[in-house]
Amino acid sequence: MTAETVMNLAYQAMLVALSLGAPMLITALLVGLLVSLFQAATQINEMTLSFIPKILAVFAVLVITGPALLALIVDYTRTLFQNIPLLVS
Repeated sequence: MTAETVMNLAYQAMLVALSLGAPMLITALLVGLLVSLFQAATQINEMTLSFIPKILAVFAVLVITGPALLALIVDYTRTLFQNIPLLVS
C-alpha cells in the first residue's frame, strides 16, 4: 500500500465523516443563532431555552436525513470492504 493510497483513503473517510455530521451541526448552529437573537431581543437569559430547541431541531434533521446518511455510510463501508484485496496487494 502506497502513501498515496493511504492519503486517498483518509481523504475519503474525512469527506464521509463531514457529510455525516454537517446536517446536524449546521442545524444546531442556525437554531442556536436564532435562539440567541431571540434571547438578546427579549433579554431572557434561560439556559434551557437554547438547549431544548437545538435538541428538537437536530432530532428532526436526523429523522429527515437519516436514510440518506445511512445509505452514505453503507456505500462507503461496502466500497472499502470490496477494495480490501486491491489495497493489500
